[in-house]
Amino acid sequence: MSDRNLEQWAGAVGIAVCLLIGLPVLIDQVFDDGGVVTGPWWIWWICYFGFITAYVSIWFVPEQVRWLTSHRILAAQSLLASAAVLLSSSAGWTAILLVFTAASAAYFISARTLGLLIAAHSGVVALAAWINGSTLTGIALAALIYAMLQVCSVLSVSSQIRETAARTELAATNVQLRTATALLAESSRAEERLRIARELHDLVGHQLTALVLELEVAIHRDGPQAREHVTRSRGLAKDLLSDVRIAVGELRTRSPQLRAAIDSIVADLPRPRVHLQVDETVEVDEERTRTLIRCVQEIVTNTIRHAGADNLWIDIVRTDEGQVVLRTRDDGRGAPVLRLGHGLTGLRERVQQLGGSVSFASQRGFRAVAEMPAT
Repeated sequence: MSDRNLEQWAGAVGIAVCLLIGLPVLIDQVFDDGGVVTGPWWIWWICYFGFITAYVSIWFVPEQVRWLTSHRILAAQSLLASAAVLLSSSAGWTAILLVFTAASAAYFISARTLGLLIAAHSGVVALAAWINGSTLTGIALAALIYAMLQVCSVLSVSSQIRETAARTELAATNVQLRTATALLAESSRAEERLRIARELHDLVGHQLTALVLELEVAIHRDGPQAREHVTRSRGLAKDLLSDVRIAVGELRTRSPQLRAAIDSIVADLPRPRVHLQVDETVEVDEERTRTLIRCVQEIVTNTIRHAGADNLWIDIVRTDEGQVVLRTRDDGRGAPVLRLGHGLTGLRERVQQLGGSVSFASQRGFRAVAEMPAT
């Protein structure tokens, strides 16, 4: 199960538990005298449903205004939960709302502020127990129990946050490592091809050239039969020399394996799932291969760290005009205002150095299009 599915299930279970807390109050008001709630029953229900609304809505706050808005929603959530607890004739189940509030706050506020919030919630539980006539021991015990429950929930959420961040950073680092490995392997293959080409040229090519020259001299000597064989040998030697030169040229200019290199970068990523398409007609030199690999690395790393996407699509095609086009898009949250960091700026500079251009869009997910001459 992916992290996104786990988060969704955890949120659904949390909402279900919060809804179940209101069930005893509803049953008491329908079948009994409504003694579970002190004061007007409708005030308790306003506070209760207000809490549910705040608890659900905090996860849908846009990221660009999350810092400001989430703090306001958390404050409202805490106040509404505290009011619901104080309006109950027994802190009982209702105080669990304070535990959920503390768990939600762990995502958005600092540890110091979180400690103050837990202390305030524990004070609310103690005050509710005192209002309902509990003994001093009962008051202290209730406050301590719910303080411990809040601490446990906060520690659990904090551990999950750290684990998620560690996995994200590990995935991004793994992409960088695989990119470096792919570039190193391609560089090694290029150097090996160049070495073989030089050896063929230096050892075989020179000898065949000497053979052609020797036959050229021999052809001018006497003897019709010798002349015929020498002429045939000279032709064969010239053909062989031409084949060697063609082989050397192919070794020097053979296109790198772009698809295999990118496959090795995006293989086995837990999230996002990468959908890669490389047109069979795309053939580029080593410099453009390195640029495309670096572009893919930057896009994948950004998607892992910032997009929160489940899927990433990468397409590399060759146009009829001789351009190689890299298109990427994801299904992440995007951003209303795009600000280029060092990575995306470097990506644009790499492509521009090869006479190409890059465009970005981030309204619905993040999209990038890089276009450069194939040669």
